[in-house]
Amino acid sequence: MTEAGVARLAEGLAAAPARRARRARRVSLRTRFATALVACAAAVAVLQFHRPPEALRPRPFAALFGAAAAPDAFGASGEVRMRFAMPGETVRFPLAINGDPAALVYRWVNAATAMPADSAHPLVAGALLAPREPGFYRLAVERGGERHIVPDVSLAVLTPFEAKANGLLDGYRIGTYLAERASRGGRPEGFVKVTAETAALPLSKHFRVGDFLSRDGQRQWPRYAAVDPRLVDKLELVIAEIARAKGDPDSVKVWVNVNAAFRSPSYNRTVARAAKDSRHQQGDAADVAIDADFDGVLTRNDSRLVAAAVERVERAHPDLVGGMGLYLSRRYAHSYVHIDARGRRARWNG
Repeated sequence: MTEAGVARLAEGLAAAPARRARRARRVSLRTRFATALVACAAAVAVLQFHRPPEALRPRPFAALFGAAAAPDAFGASGEVRMRFAMPGETVRFPLAINGDPAALVYRWVNAATAMPADSAHPLVAGALLAPREPGFYRLAVERGGERHIVPDVSLAVLTPFEAKANGLLDGYRIGTYLAERASRGGRPEGFVKVTAETAALPLSKHFRVGDFLSRDGQRQWPRYAAVDPRLVDKLELVIAEIARAKGDPDSVKVWVNVNAAFRSPSYNRTVARAAKDSRHQQGDAADVAIDADFDGVLTRNDSRLVAAAVERVERAHPDLVGGMGLYLSRRYAHSYVHIDARGRRARWNG
């Protein structure tokens, strides 16, 4: 071998370790890149198909923040969405509180605008004070500067009955109750004050505030209505019974029409054959037409099915017992059922 060849061989031997190191680094990079791709694919698979342990799943509102409406806030039916109170009184607003309630404060916010309606108060279980101004509110719970509005349930603060003067409230004609002129008959404790914006607020799953307004032709706002939450709960229980009879209550949509709920005394006097002390004036009665056989039309058969559901509900919930009238005559546009929660059983045909 020539002297030049020997020099090249020596030079190559000296460079070999560096070449091997470079090859090793390239292999390592390729390996790491492939591993990363596999890891990404595995991560996507986990996101798509893995159900994390219970402890790692997103927690509900009550666990994350500290308070939510308790199950009994929704009535026996589980479908009531509104509580009622007089101005400034202690509100029965069942809450599920996670942790120490001393760390939380509450305030009421306007149901339509979510703007604060009063100052913050310490949250003491079972001792929430209603706002002093009649209207509709949501409960906001605060901790450490954060505010969360308790979902699903709102509060109606009533206008006291005594605010009515000469049969009027804010220019809205209500009239005079029998109890104001005689030593018999009943009257509501107060009225909900309804505006064009709040008429759509839910009373329950199937009913809105506007469903309970008197059909008296008055068009100004605000308007007023008496609403008994026990009636709303009873109606939802009846609807649930009808859906259950269909066999799949979770997926069945029940069609309900409210012919009449609250009637002001002045309007009640104009209704043919209406009782002078009609339960509609108390806010604990409604005339409803329900497509109970799901055939798309309202018939006598529907009303009979509704009546059967009312009987089952009253047997299961004797605290909601009341009156029921079947109106099947052809003189009506369609048959319907009167349902009320007067506290004693009554039955009739209209």
